[in-house]
Amino acid sequence: MWFYSIFAISVLLNILLCWYLLRVLRKFFFISENMSDLMLTTKAFYVFVKTLYSMDSYHGEPFIQELVARIKEVIDEIEKFRDIFEYTIDAELEEEFDNVEEETQSED
Repeated sequence: MWFYSIFAISVLLNILLCWYLLRVLRKFFFISENMSDLMLTTKAFYVFVKTLYSMDSYHGEPFIQELVARIKEVIDEIEKFRDIFEYTIDAELEEEFDNVEEETQSED
């Protein structure tokens, strides 16, 4: 009799733990997708500001230069967190931003 009671409790706990694990994994993937989107959005903004800074009318503007430096710091911080959540990274889009970033750096 005790065996059946312990077995029933064990099965119930396993079902409960599986349900909890699924909820945690859903949240993990949600955070991962949003972290990736945040990184790509920030990188796109960085490329935009860097391109703006390289324009003749804004080149040498200290405010925009400071903005570029601050955005780069934000990107570095986001990359630290993104390394944890790297399961849903859109590699093609990120590679495209990296290519544009390299082009703007080579123009400087």
